Amino acid sequence: MPQRKPFRPHKNRSRDRFQSGAEGEHRGPRRGDRDEERPARFKSGPRNARDNARRAAERREKPQDHDLAAKSSRSFEERAEPKPSFKGPKGSYWIYGNHAVLAAIDNPARRIRRLVQSDPSGERAARGGSDRPLPPWETLRRDELDRLAGRESVHQGVAAQVDPLPEVETEDLIARLGDRADCVLIVLDQVTDPHNVGAILRSAAAFGAIGVMLTERHAAPETGTLAKAASGALEVVPLVRVANLARAMEQLKEAGFWCAGLAAEGQKTLAEARLSGRVALCLGAEGSGLRRLTRAHCDLLVKLPTRGPIDHLNVSNAAAVSLYELARG
Repeated sequence: MPQRKPFRPHKNRSRDRFQSGAEGEHRGPRRGDRDEERPARFKSGPRNARDNARRAAERREKPQDHDLAAKSSRSFEERAEPKPSFKGPKGSYWIYGNHAVLAAIDNPARRIRRLVQSDPSGERAARGGSDRPLPPWETLRRDELDRLAGRESVHQGVAAQVDPLPEVETEDLIARLGDRADCVLIVLDQVTDPHNVGAILRSAAAFGAIGVMLTERHAAPETGTLAKAASGALEVVPLVRVANLARAMEQLKEAGFWCAGLAAEGQKTLAEARLSGRVALCLGAEGSGLRRLTRAHCDLLVKLPTRGPIDHLNVSNAAAVSLYELARG
């Protein structure tokens, strides 16, 4: 390896290393000379500040055409089309789809605030069988209806802005039965998916169930998604919400109901149990199933005879199969 040169500090301290020629003569241009050679734009402050001041002075000196500005603003306002407002009173919401809107029109307990459609000819098909006074139909573009109902939803060109249905209490549901001996009530323990609740309502309407009971908390709210999945059943099947499900089950027992919980560990199948009379069929959420307190208040646990590689069903499918079995007797 080549040998390194020794460090020589005295050279670094030499003051003559920048000088050439006579003593004291600087090799490069002096600072004063550099200042004289700088362009004029660098001598009197930052360029941006001077440019901004110059532009502001030019704007002040230049006469403005106020008439042209007013004309341009008026033409823009004339061209802009007002967008429809989809906001309604607090608590109201939008339902969509032919079956949901038609059922709401035919339900005298449902208050309808607005009716909208994408095709004026759809008004004749969506009048329903009700002769009660209704708000006039409004015609919107298809993209506006998509924005209202959501692009993933199938609104079929009609929608209605409605208020929630009046609340139904457990006592009211029992009082409606009168002396009826045979009936089925669906009890849902914290089922939160509106698609599942809507599908269960539809099955309940098809098989003649008297209602669907939900918890107030951790349950699907009444929304357009639920109404669309119910396909009109929300208007004909009472939806009962209770604060304490265990207490409500005790009320049902006092009214003569048998509370049967659907669980995989049930000792008998639903068909083997041969349930009759007033039956409250309890179903839990997918995954967690029935809660411990709900199971404790059930008179018995039953199961469905699944034998395939997948031994569990979606809660809405399980409700439909169970309702069919109870209707078959």
